[in-house]
Amino acid sequence: MNLRELFTAGLVGRRDCVGLEWRGAEYTFGEIDERSTRMAGALAGRGLRRGDRLCVYLGNRIEFVDLFLACVKTGVIFVPINILYREREFTHIVADAEPKLVVTEKELGELVAEAAALTAEAAGQFSEHKPGRASECAEGLESVALEEESPAALVYTSGTTGASKGAVLTHGNFAANARNLLASWRITETDRFLLALPLFHVHALGNGLHCWLASGCRMRLLERFEHAAAETMLNFRPTLFFGVPTMYVRLLETRKEVAREIGARMRLFVSGSAPLPVAVLEEFRKLFGHLILERYGMTETLMNIANPYEGERRAGSVGMPLPGVSVRLVDGEGREVTDGEEGEVLLKGPNVFGGYWRRMEATRAAFADGWFKTGDIARRSADGYYTLCGRRSDLIISGGFNIYPREIEEFLAEQPEVAEAAVVGEADRVRGEVAVAYVVWRGGEGDEAALEARCKEKLASFKCPRRFVRMAQLPRNALGKVQKHLLGGMGVEGAESGKS
Repeated sequence: MNLRELFTAGLVGRRDCVGLEWRGAEYTFGEIDERSTRMAGALAGRGLRRGDRLCVYLGNRIEFVDLFLACVKTGVIFVPINILYREREFTHIVADAEPKLVVTEKELGELVAEAAALTAEAAGQFSEHKPGRASECAEGLESVALEEESPAALVYTSGTTGASKGAVLTHGNFAANARNLLASWRITETDRFLLALPLFHVHALGNGLHCWLASGCRMRLLERFEHAAAETMLNFRPTLFFGVPTMYVRLLETRKEVAREIGARMRLFVSGSAPLPVAVLEEFRKLFGHLILERYGMTETLMNIANPYEGERRAGSVGMPLPGVSVRLVDGEGREVTDGEEGEVLLKGPNVFGGYWRRMEATRAAFADGWFKTGDIARRSADGYYTLCGRRSDLIISGGFNIYPREIEEFLAEQPEVAEAAVVGEADRVRGEVAVAYVVWRGGEGDEAALEARCKEKLASFKCPRRFVRMAQLPRNALGKVQKHLLGGMGVEGAESGKS
């Protein structure tokens, strides 16, 4: 199945229903369909054809949706670029993807005008008879052959350990992922979906937009997640919300009576893109009356593992493999580990990408006998629940002992004086590496000696941080994931000067 077929349920089946709310305006699915068809004509007018790349450097807005759907309809490969990226990162992606066109805020207005003009003018770049109406343009689009293996998007990794690589995600990858989530999370046309995640990220693009269009539900798109999100939830009355841990931390500031009203209407809160501290999960449950569903995905694989919609949502665990996704845990020699032991997560399934854009060597290194090597370390319980321990690259080896930072971070997050914390390894002449904790204190002040004493009481001696570094805030990317590679040697001053 290609995405054009998958989205028929929403764009055609619910043509007269309101599908999108954006900046106070309402758009039916039919209007969304026609807007994207006209945009497809405008792209064709610029010379874009199937297999060409379109780079999009935009924040959340309806035109982002128009451009994505235009690419879906024409076979053009969509390349979203993080709007927080600056010249060096932006230039790298554009040079690597070699797009036919780059759309930024500056160029958008002219392209939108060209698309609007196609309501009554020729949009005939897709068929021989050069149709003059959007409806005829749509007929021309049907002739564009698209298969499951056709590339739909080129999504670049964060590049924390080097230059970012483009993961080639196909129509089949996206479609399999969307069908899985609709079935697993019971998403239907009756849902009201609030999307505040950045569309350039695979979390919003691969999960958010695809679940919305495939189900035909009503979605309100926000420019960004703000402190006033609780008021927006009261006003929109969503039943479905996808978020990241930092969003849920902010929602903990909601007044109890407001939180209960929001929770009474909500059907499902989902968290991903970064580990959700157990303390936040429990505090949110008490305040909103909902246990957040935590899941595990990656740019290269979309969604892999999730806690069940019905059944136990286990705190600290990302749940069990989604239908059709195969998971193995292996040691450093590639041997499968037993339940309770830690191993690297290997994946297979229709959601897993085929490789990196023009990086054959990197692609070969990323797979072992057809299994994608995630670099994530996890352990499996006897009843099949997976718990992530951290990244293989984050592993700290101190005096021959393995230390996974997440275990220490979870403990620190439970302490009442700690707002948040991140643990990284630091070179040590005697032990090779030692753990160092970067801590944001509640109220800005904390007793390091008291915190250290508690760590020594509750954690093995080799896991106790050797230093506690006070931070004004932790460096994060656009999705709220802590950028640990920026932490080395940073203190309060470093955190403030390095803020982007």
